[in-house]
Amino acid sequence: MTGGRAAACAATVLALVVVAPPSAAPASSQHLDPAATFAKGTQALGRTIGNYTLVDMNGSSLALRDYRGKPLVVSLVFTACSSVCPPTTQHVIDAVNEAGRMIGLDRFNVLTIGFDARNDTPARLTQFASTQGIKSPNWRVASADAATIEALLGDIGFSYRAVAGGFDHPTQTTIVDGEGRVYRHVYGENFPLQMFMEPLKDVVYGTTTSFSFSGIFDRIKFICTAYDPGAGRYRIDYGLVFGSVLAAFSLLVMAGLILREWIRSAHA
Repeated sequence: MTGGRAAACAATVLALVVVAPPSAAPASSQHLDPAATFAKGTQALGRTIGNYTLVDMNGSSLALRDYRGKPLVVSLVFTACSSVCPPTTQHVIDAVNEAGRMIGLDRFNVLTIGFDARNDTPARLTQFASTQGIKSPNWRVASADAATIEALLGDIGFSYRAVAGGFDHPTQTTIVDGEGRVYRHVYGENFPLQMFMEPLKDVVYGTTTSFSFSGIFDRIKFICTAYDPGAGRYRIDYGLVFGSVLAAFSLLVMAGLILREWIRSAHA
């Protein structure tokens, strides 16, 4: 990442940190340092998240190891939040729905973590999920005890601090790959869809192609799924599909001709 992009991202984090009420203590003792917050998130990239056990909104245990094998989208909130958490969750819902339409909801999972260990009880989590309209079958809402939350968010690279009226924290959505490694952070209450979809495509389809029908099909979808800014959504670019198929066919024909000439010369 260039210095300019890093500075821009740090500025974004600064703009997205929750502001405490005017009655709170002075900023020097209350609020997160934007540069340190961004640096902590960046340092977590590539880190494997530990196998923590959470409790979901139904009171059931949820082991993070059960998510291995598929990418995981992690949304971080506290249920009493009335400022950025609800609109950010709504935007994540829209992004997940779009990803489900293009990629398939069965190809990844979503986990909203309530990081207010004292107050994010199963009942509060249930109310939050109901109010926000979280209904996708691949989406769970959970929390844990304070020690587990502290360790988990440390692995993820998420910063937060208790302030009067709530918590100071960035609006951060984290994409984890199928091996449990932190792949990308998406910052913002209303982040551009491409910032979410492109890294999710990376971890769903992979960066290499397996020599199988499904692997080749996934690679075609990866290459030929394009964002349409006019419609504000992703679509299959059939021009790219046709071009890819034509290029592959041409390579096969060329390889066949070369092989035929090689065999002919070998028997001459």
